[in-house]
Amino acid sequence: MAAASSSTRFSSAMERTNQWVFSQEVPTDIIVEIGEAKFPLHKFMLVSKSGYVRRRVLECERSDLARVDLSGVPGGAETFEKAAKFCYGVNFEISVNNIATLRCAAEYLEMTDKYYEGNLAGRSEEFLAQVALKTLPGAVLVLKSCESLLPMAEDIGLVQRCVDVIALKACNESNFPTRSPAEWWATELAPLSPNSLRKVLAAMKSRGASPKTLATTVSAYAEKSLPVLLSLPTNSPTSASGDAFSHQRALLESLTALLPPDRDAPLPAGFLCCLLRAANSLSASIACRRELERRVAGALDRASSGDLLAVALDHAGDRIADLDSVRRIIAYFVEKESAAAGGGGLLYGGVSNSCSAAMQKVARTLDAFAAEIATDEDLPVSKFAAIHGALPKSARRLDDDLYRAVDIYLKAHPGLDEIEREKVCSVMDPLRLSYEARLHASQNKRLPLQIVLHALYYDQLKLRSGSFPAGDDPLVAVKRQVSAAGDAELARENAALRTELAKMRMYVTDMQKGQGSACSGSAGKGTGVKKGGTFFSSVTRTLGKLNPFKQGSKDTSHIDDGLSEVVPKQPRRRRFSIS
Repeated sequence: MAAASSSTRFSSAMERTNQWVFSQEVPTDIIVEIGEAKFPLHKFMLVSKSGYVRRRVLECERSDLARVDLSGVPGGAETFEKAAKFCYGVNFEISVNNIATLRCAAEYLEMTDKYYEGNLAGRSEEFLAQVALKTLPGAVLVLKSCESLLPMAEDIGLVQRCVDVIALKACNESNFPTRSPAEWWATELAPLSPNSLRKVLAAMKSRGASPKTLATTVSAYAEKSLPVLLSLPTNSPTSASGDAFSHQRALLESLTALLPPDRDAPLPAGFLCCLLRAANSLSASIACRRELERRVAGALDRASSGDLLAVALDHAGDRIADLDSVRRIIAYFVEKESAAAGGGGLLYGGVSNSCSAAMQKVARTLDAFAAEIATDEDLPVSKFAAIHGALPKSARRLDDDLYRAVDIYLKAHPGLDEIEREKVCSVMDPLRLSYEARLHASQNKRLPLQIVLHALYYDQLKLRSGSFPAGDDPLVAVKRQVSAAGDAELARENAALRTELAKMRMYVTDMQKGQGSACSGSAGKGTGVKKGGTFFSSVTRTLGKLNPFKQGSKDTSHIDDGLSEVVPKQPRRRRFSIS
């Protein structure tokens, strides 16, 4: 079978050769072998233009050299066939797609002007100078072809020539665009390998390219590669073949190494988050993933909650897969902000009174992100709390957004016990809520009782002092002060203190029983009914004032269990204190 296959290839090469060998009267006297392909040719046609074949023939000990192995020729059998046609004077097409292999093959076969004027090497150089390297797309195609011709293409200087042309034209287009869109030139570089792109970026930088231009180049290159990098349906390495998986991972790691410093060329946060998601999906090296996390942290003040979701969610977007990366990103960001502030203001347990605008922006983004992931039924309390614990409490002027995320989490996880709900609520400070948020919290049955009491206690202190935090509406504050003594205000306070009244109900019942016994003892004097009615009406009026936060604690040592005689014209003022 193998012999038949070899015979078929021999016949095919012979048939192709017979189509352009000009004379069949002179029998062929040499067979050129390139791999499994064989070309029957004439020695005198080859040695007249190829110094390499001439030397092989002269160095042969036998005068009748019939076979020569040229398997090392760049481009293989296809390129050698074109070189052989050139030796026989047969026309063939030269294009930007094959010029690199022809130039390298001419160098390998020593088809230079030393042996023949206007040889293949000279013709190739002429085409490169006048056609292939005249345009940016042409130079990119030639450089792409050179990637499979190393090290020959580097040795003859073809790679560097292409790199210099590409860098020059890319810099010119970035400064003075000649096409629309203005960044068309960056997408033209997408076919290059990461190694070739690295050389182009270095050449562009040496020519004075701006950091923005370098960032644009890398971003456009990555956008062409990301569909391949994100083609895995799941995070499992078994979702792709071993070779494809390794290639994608190597490509991503190489791309990460190409990223310019963020301080010189800020990259879009969404782009960096996509790279990090790909790195996690492809199980890239720890160094690669940590580098991407630090870069995301550097751009975190420009990120959105959707960007963070791209990192946290699995590939299908159905569940939370990686919150640890988000937590490390926040930690890197806080570390960077602390270093920028001199190292003294922004620590995890910091109590700084002011934070940078970037820190406040990140806090809002993080709270929106937490609200998005709070609906995940499989999200444990510890991870939900750890995300918020990564930022200092001083990063937020108000905790309203944080309270919203907490409320969504409690609503999505109704089976939490009291301790777990307290741990969830520990990430926020009820005293840092706005008036509207505190009012909502005081009526929120999902919150632990301790949080409700804190919110109520804070409001009562503000009502008592007449001062209100900066976040409250002044009109609302004035309205509360004006109506504080009215019946409507008393009704609102009684509703807000329903929890305390429920606890005190037993004490009121005991007092009623004691006062009822005293009234029965004095019924013979004819005043019991009137006094009993006066007592219960006093209790009713007093229940609206049983706010321990507003009135302060009462000393109950002076309470008199007896009832004083009532003078209709000048009734005595009664006080009832319940401890």
